[in-house]
Amino acid sequence: MTPLSSPQKTGKKRIRLKKSLKSLIEFRGGNQVDQGQFQSTTRKLYDGPAGAVLYLASKLSLHDPLVGRIIKTRRFDVTEFRSILDIGSGAGQILGHLLRETHPEARLVACDLSHQMLKRARNRMDSQRPNYLSADLTNLPFLDESFDCVTCGWVLEYVTDPRHGLSEIYRVLQPGGSLFLLATEDKFSGMLNSRTWKCRTYNRVELEQAFEDSGLPWKEQLWFTPIHQFLKLGGIIVEATKPTEPATTSIQSS
Repeated sequence: MTPLSSPQKTGKKRIRLKKSLKSLIEFRGGNQVDQGQFQSTTRKLYDGPAGAVLYLASKLSLHDPLVGRIIKTRRFDVTEFRSILDIGSGAGQILGHLLRETHPEARLVACDLSHQMLKRARNRMDSQRPNYLSADLTNLPFLDESFDCVTCGWVLEYVTDPRHGLSEIYRVLQPGGSLFLLATEDKFSGMLNSRTWKCRTYNRVELEQAFEDSGLPWKEQLWFTPIHQFLKLGGIIVEATKPTEPATTSIQSS
């Protein structure tokens, strides 16, 4: 058996250390219950005080303005789309920017698992354009190929298996349609956030594989700013595209 080189040993130590930190710091509830229980806990969380302060938290953390910067500068260009689904609309971190930057005649559908978050979004947006709808990412109430764009900010963290959510997004996207998704990464800051918001985190490589398995290959990895890219901070931000040719996904929604 060939002995491990020093770089290989160092790499294995880092992996073990990361796993140890993750088990100590990250919220583990999502891995210890089924999707139905996780969903019920999530709905209660966002119906309550945590959901009420999420909009302010997104401002203070700069998530809201930084997402807006990506959209306004057209690093993710929403001007071309005519039918857009925003999943997890409650805090308006993406929806508010869609209202400002999309074509005025584009159809906007805003969905959220929490009824209270939808009420907050409706009051905050002060716009008649979006159609607000309570919906579960793993069982979206839309026909196949209903949208040419789906946006999904910090929602996949509340799914026990990301493929169940991604396969639904694949289903409702039109061929050639785009997905703009943000997720919490399994870095130290992400693990701390998972404690606050009772969610899971994702490993970048493993999440990319889940996208591939679901028929949604990554088109581009995005970053809030060059500094975020250099320091590898800010979480996972990707644009994915549904191929124009049919793809077989590994997990189909029921």
